[in-house]
Amino acid sequence: MNKTDTEAAIIKASSVTKTFKEVTAVNNLDLYIEEGNYTAILGPNGAGKTTMVEMIEGLQDPDKGTIELFGKNWTHHRHILHKMIGISLQETRFIDKLTVKETLKLFASFYALPQSRIEEVIALVKLKEKESTLVVNLSGGQRQRLALSIALLNKPPLLLLDEPTTGLDPNSRREIWQILLDLKYNEGTTLILTTHYMEEAAVLCDKIIIMDYGKILAEGSLDELLTGQNASEVITIKAEKDIRELTSKVQGVERKEIKKQGTEIDFYVNETTRVLPNVLQLLAEKNIAIKNIECRKKTLDDLFVEMTGRKITE
Repeated sequence: MNKTDTEAAIIKASSVTKTFKEVTAVNNLDLYIEEGNYTAILGPNGAGKTTMVEMIEGLQDPDKGTIELFGKNWTHHRHILHKMIGISLQETRFIDKLTVKETLKLFASFYALPQSRIEEVIALVKLKEKESTLVVNLSGGQRQRLALSIALLNKPPLLLLDEPTTGLDPNSRREIWQILLDLKYNEGTTLILTTHYMEEAAVLCDKIIIMDYGKILAEGSLDELLTGQNASEVITIKAEKDIRELTSKVQGVERKEIKKQGTEIDFYVNETTRVLPNVLQLLAEKNIAIKNIECRKKTLDDLFVEMTGRKITE
């Protein structure tokens, strides 16, 4: 990122380090987020993404380095920054015997917000039909939408969400996505999102930061990340028997991943149309039956495996 980009950033983190006993959760990390940008911090459990976001939120202090939001820092401008951010943590605990509307009234009172703002937020997160329902009776997806509505009450220009759809079913997850996309295009909100769902990062975010062991491995748009590495396509072959001995004869393969006793192999290539005929010819010559063939573009899952040697959910 060049100097002009860093000057335009509303979040600037420079050489940030955070250590817990013998574990370095965040290791000399630099981070710059521009206004209106949706950024995903992607990584497995223990990657350091939650710790980094908690330092941005002012919930933890870095051991080393500096963090600025809107040109301000938590040491001298805490009261101002609290009014400029909205936060939704991995798990939000509510008072079960309050209704949705009562819960929002409680939190709105902290900001001295009018009733009209409560109504706006209820509509925004699509909880109008549940506004008189006790929190204890809400589904997991509805509770997450309620947590999001609280984060949005004060119309924050910066929204920070930590694993907002973890544990939700696919339909509930997509409902949250749509709300966030509406905010992006209608409100101009800036978002930092931590997640281990690759699809979530791909659907929502302009910029994706891949973290592991407290460091940033790569960052950029989805297209930049997937085209900036070797091999942009994947051929998956499932055969009736072990085909490992044939793989060395396949030309045009950047990398391969062998699975299931050698009967299933992923070939990472740049030109499927050039490599696939060679694979099929070798299998035919050895009279090896094919159970399945899949050709696709490389995904963020593939990229993470390529960078770390393991899947993001491990």
